[in-house]
Amino acid sequence: MVGVRTASPAKPLQDLTFHPLTPERWPDLEQLFGPRGACAGCWDMYWRLKRSEYEEQKGEGNRRAFKRIVESGTIPGILAYHEGEPVGWCAVQPRQAYPALERSRILKPVDDQPVWSITCFFVARPYRRQGVTGELVKAAVAYAREQGASIIEGYPKEQKQDKEADAFAWTGYVSAFAKAGFVEVARRSETRPVMRLQLII
Repeated sequence: MVGVRTASPAKPLQDLTFHPLTPERWPDLEQLFGPRGACAGCWDMYWRLKRSEYEEQKGEGNRRAFKRIVESGTIPGILAYHEGEPVGWCAVQPRQAYPALERSRILKPVDDQPVWSITCFFVARPYRRQGVTGELVKAAVAYAREQGASIIEGYPKEQKQDKEADAFAWTGYVSAFAKAGFVEVARRSETRPVMRLQLII
């Protein structure tokens, strides 16, 4: 996975490089997420905790918890780089890494097949609306395939016609997953389908 390059379909970006988040790359994640922990102190812990725990440790508590995950040797996702600078994040792991998905009425398991889940994106402000999320989906699929995944799920939103704040699109949009070959397999909410990509191993 190290050193994978891909051309962005959008105007200013020419090359993106993708790397799994390892302890050595933790400073890059901190640089990307900034003092707000990507969004409101989340630090990619939203799907990993009970809601009460998540709210209680928002901010620094979530940062420490996520750092412990990374330092344990677990790879919780992929960083995107442009000209050596971290510009994007995509969380991807086996679904069991995200207990909150199991408790969700809308996103509960479709069946008993083992799946990997793409749960979260964060793109640095200057790089938004330039196709970075779509490229992160592809990189996450490539990484999950290398780890032996046979099915990958995403939980994107339908994109509204009116302008929506980027912070509300942290699970990605349907269009980005569809372009990567994902298809809808369940919809328990008007705006939140479950999408899957079946990999040929």
